[in-house]
Amino acid sequence: MDLRGLLARLPIPGLKNPPPVVGVLRLSGVIGSLGPLRSGMTLAALEPAINRAFELPRLAAVALSVNSPGGSATQSDLIARRIRDLAAEKEVPVLVFCEDVAASGGYWLACAGDEIYLRETSIVGSIGVISAGFGFSALLDKIGVERRLHTAGERKSLLDPFRPEDPGDVERLKGVQQDIHEAFKETVRQRRGDRLKAEETELFSGEFWVGRKAIERGLADGLGELRQVLRARYGEKVVLKRVDGRRPWWRRRLGLGTAADPRAAMAADWIGGALAAVEERALWSRFGL
Repeated sequence: MDLRGLLARLPIPGLKNPPPVVGVLRLSGVIGSLGPLRSGMTLAALEPAINRAFELPRLAAVALSVNSPGGSATQSDLIARRIRDLAAEKEVPVLVFCEDVAASGGYWLACAGDEIYLRETSIVGSIGVISAGFGFSALLDKIGVERRLHTAGERKSLLDPFRPEDPGDVERLKGVQQDIHEAFKETVRQRRGDRLKAEETELFSGEFWVGRKAIERGLADGLGELRQVLRARYGEKVVLKRVDGRRPWWRRRLGLGTAADPRAAMAADWIGGALAAVEERALWSRFGL
C-alpha cells in the first residue's frame, strides 16, 4: 500500500474526502512584449504558471481572472491555445472571470474558457484589429531634415512615419489586418458557437459592451464573481489555489531580471520603455480606464 492509501485509512477528519482544488491564474495587463522596462503577457512568461495550474492535485477546474485591454494577436492566440491544449489533456473545465476589461486580445484570452462570467461593469468585446501611428513628414520639411531610406525589396518599408502616407502601404496594412481579424472571428465562432446571439456584423465590428449587454449578445454566460461561482459549483470547502509566474527565490533575492536591478536599468532602452508605457496607457484609455 502506498503512503496515500495508508493515510486514507487513518481516522483523520476530512482526509478520506479532501476538498476539490481549482487553480486560479491571473491574466492581467497588456498582451505582448512592451520593452525592457515593462513586461506584458506572453506565452514565454506565462507558460510556467499555466502548466502549474493544470498540474495541481485534486484539480477540479482552472479559473482564469482576465483583465486586459488587448495587445498582440499572436501572443493572445498562443496563450489561449496553450490553455485549451492543457484543458483537453487534463480533461478539466476552464472558467473565465472578467474584471474591468476583457476586450480585443483580452477577449481572445477569455475565449479559452468553457464559460465566461463578468461583472455588471465589466467591458467585453472589441473583436477587431487596430493599428495606430504618427506621421512626421511635415515636421521634417519644416525643420529642414531630409529622410534617407534604402531597401532591398520594393515592399520592405511599410508606412514609414517620416514620409507621406502611401495609399499602397495603407492597402497592404488593411490586408494584414483583415487576415488577423478573420483568425480572431474564427476563434470566437469556435469557442462560443451557438451561444452567440447577435449578428456577426455587430459582434465583429470592433464594438464593445458592458455587463448584461455582453451577455445578451452571447459573448459571456452570466454575471458572477470568482469565489462565489466556484464555491456554488464545487462546495464551500473548495480550495482556490492561486498560481503565478513568480521567479525563483534566489533571482528575487538578487534582484535579477527586474527593472529595480541597476545593471539592467542602465542597459535598458529608456526611450523604448517610455514609448511602451504611452502605448499601454493608450490601450487602457480606449475603454475609459
